[in-house]
Amino acid sequence: MSVRIDIGGLRPERVFVVPSPLAELGMALHTLAEPGHHPGLQGWATGVTAGLDPHLADRMCEADFLWRTTFSDLFLPCAGVPGGASLPGTTLAEDLDLLDKLTDEQFVDAALEFTCAPAYGSEGPHALSDPEVRRRAVDLAASRGPQQTRFTERLLVDPPGVRAWLRQFLEDCDEAFFAETWSRLRHPLAAEARHKTDLLRHKGLSEALASVSSALSLDETARVVTVDKLTEGSTTVTADGGLLLVPTSLGRPHLLVLHRYRWQPVLQYPVSSTELTAPLSVEQLTLRMAALSHPVRMRICRHLARSAYTTGELAQAHGMTAPEISRHLGVLKKAGLITTRRRGRYVLHQLDVGVVARLGSDFLEGILR
Repeated sequence: MSVRIDIGGLRPERVFVVPSPLAELGMALHTLAEPGHHPGLQGWATGVTAGLDPHLADRMCEADFLWRTTFSDLFLPCAGVPGGASLPGTTLAEDLDLLDKLTDEQFVDAALEFTCAPAYGSEGPHALSDPEVRRRAVDLAASRGPQQTRFTERLLVDPPGVRAWLRQFLEDCDEAFFAETWSRLRHPLAAEARHKTDLLRHKGLSEALASVSSALSLDETARVVTVDKLTEGSTTVTADGGLLLVPTSLGRPHLLVLHRYRWQPVLQYPVSSTELTAPLSVEQLTLRMAALSHPVRMRICRHLARSAYTTGELAQAHGMTAPEISRHLGVLKKAGLITTRRRGRYVLHQLDVGVVARLGSDFLEGILR
């Protein structure tokens, strides 16, 4: 599973690495709504939440589905501005001005992404003009509760009013907590952007993407960027468009891909990782979960967690033949869950306890990526 970006028509000078204050504000709101996704930021989230004005906290709940369950493309409006390739603003006010440039159809479709109502990867009917899409959007919102229903109905009836409400809300968040946070983050993010831009200039796109995340790869022959995620999607860079890389200090473990039809593709990636290991590929994560789903292999792991064993010893302990044990060991080894070493004429197998201990966080990072 992956998201593929066709860059066949992309000119090298149309790849940009640019921080976005609005995208970072969106990630800040997500962190406040889902602090469990970001254990390293729980101190920051607790401090901000404790200092919030109750009225602002209530307003924060009115449309939290824009940043809680999905990360709305409204936080990267530069990608959708009609008429060509735009870059994020250098200030929040400039980013909000870009948000104002989206058409009502673009704004409504992006805001309703949480309902999966409008088409995302292809041209489709708009909620503002198609009665069936409107009905489906309201029905799906109703399944998520009265709050989403009220927001959806209001959005469909009065897009300008909701747009004004959202802009004012984001400006109030800036005044309440984000301006101070952004003042600390913007310089490291700018330095990250300069570093990646230098890599692009001197080493090329493949090297730059590899430095962003091991989940990104470039097929230089096919001119396709592949993002290893537990979702399917595709998009194509338009002739007058570009590819944007937007670093975030608040985003780990999320690697977000904006691939909305006729919008510029955007990769929003986390920086300042404190992890000692690269994130697992979806394939490797699937192998490990499947390997441990078999009861015999779970019992084998119980032995191998305590000591190193030969195949013959495991066969005797489990009442199985050596070839049967070898097949199970092969699955565990292919998944990277056991290590082997030779002692004379014997081969000893042992569980990699560190790998297994990380499996929970690897799984969580994989599904949140």
